[in-house]
Amino acid sequence: MIDLRPIFYVVGRILVVLAILMLAPAFIDWRAGLENGADFLESAIITGAVGILLSVATSNGLAGGLNARQAYLMTAMIWGFVPLFGALPFMLGAPGLSFTHAYFEAVSGITTTGSTVIIGLEHLPPGMNLWRGMLNSLGGLGIAFVAMIFLPVLRVGGMQYFKTEGFDTFGKALPRATDIARQLVIVYFGLTLACILVYRLLGMSELSAVVNGMSTVATGGFSDADASFSRFDAPIQYAAALFMVISSLPYIRYVQLLNGQARPLWQDSQIRAYLQWIAVAVGTVTLWRLVSAGGGIEETFREALFNLISIMSSTGFGAGSFSGWGGYMLVVAFLIGIVGACSGSSASGLSVFRVQIAASALLAQIRQIASPSKVVPVRYEGRAVEEDVISGLILFITSFVLLIGLMTVTLTLTGVDPMSALWGVWTSIGNIGYGMGPLTSRTGTLMDYPDAAKWVLILAMIMGRLGLMAVFVLFLPRFWRD
Repeated sequence: MIDLRPIFYVVGRILVVLAILMLAPAFIDWRAGLENGADFLESAIITGAVGILLSVATSNGLAGGLNARQAYLMTAMIWGFVPLFGALPFMLGAPGLSFTHAYFEAVSGITTTGSTVIIGLEHLPPGMNLWRGMLNSLGGLGIAFVAMIFLPVLRVGGMQYFKTEGFDTFGKALPRATDIARQLVIVYFGLTLACILVYRLLGMSELSAVVNGMSTVATGGFSDADASFSRFDAPIQYAAALFMVISSLPYIRYVQLLNGQARPLWQDSQIRAYLQWIAVAVGTVTLWRLVSAGGGIEETFREALFNLISIMSSTGFGAGSFSGWGGYMLVVAFLIGIVGACSGSSASGLSVFRVQIAASALLAQIRQIASPSKVVPVRYEGRAVEEDVISGLILFITSFVLLIGLMTVTLTLTGVDPMSALWGVWTSIGNIGYGMGPLTSRTGTLMDYPDAAKWVLILAMIMGRLGLMAVFVLFLPRFWRD
């Protein structure tokens, strides 16, 4: 029997933090003379009360520490349970969403997917748009930071949490998890502050700069207007593209940079491949668009650059008419969205790291067939990759692809057309947040999907954020018996 007390203790403490964070949008709306401030305060009181009760009731279960099974279960609890309270402001205040829509919005924010079911974002109270940006920021790496703060109380190193969340640290760069967490906080919020300042200097309003800055660095995609980045001029779009790339690189490399180790950042083959693949995608799509439809070179290049980076970094911002380009763009967008960005960042998808090793394994197998008597090892960055690592990666990729197919079929059973079903699963399981397909064309949101389909997409978002296996393991009977 798994002792749930340490799990609920951490979840309770996170809810307390969440309640404190709700006071910021409450103050913003109260200062603006809006009733929504009281709704945020009510949400904060409910969330804080539940969090305190959970923490107090389970504080006697800390002596045993936290084992691997509890770490997996705690991770799933955080990403599935915390959004229940993050959804309260959406239900109690403007825009007054139903439970399904409010939970969808909260899950989309905390998993940094960026899909929305709200129309008229620019008409929401300022505190509500701030809350959406905060959910993105909290989900980017913030929840991991909060959990890491409390894990030392449970006498666990913390690396188990990073493992269950699919957070690839490429080896322990620092001796203790608390050291990693502290320096990750510096990097993450340092990048967020820099992004906000750049946006402000380039002409964004204060609220837009804060909301979009938090969403950019979290690779979350929540903006404060339906038009997303289409309403901003070229300098802001180029700046956003730069910060989306920076934020989708392995954060552990920035930690190493803070410790005077610059070489790993420049020599990381995953980073080099990521930048090369983006360059190829942007270059070929730009050329294809110019040849097939004409238009201005700079504008075509900028739209391709911004939107393809947004998709591959699993951010989800949109700009211009890119989503309607069709043809070759759809193929490229679909593929790079599935691949995603770098492992060890807040981005999702298969990750460049996994695709690199899978491609290396495939090439080695081809060489093995051509030369049966020759031993062809799979190598990554000059080092041989162990068989169990390769098997795990192939299993993950296979599961990812099969799950896309299974969930697409499931969505069609709820009445969604096949094309919308495929793009809905694509944007959810990859935490991409970029709207494509017939059902999104009317509003640019997922509002027109049936409620049953939204619950399938909620599951897809959570599974995509946790890297599938952390969820699959919970359904194994052996997990609960041993």
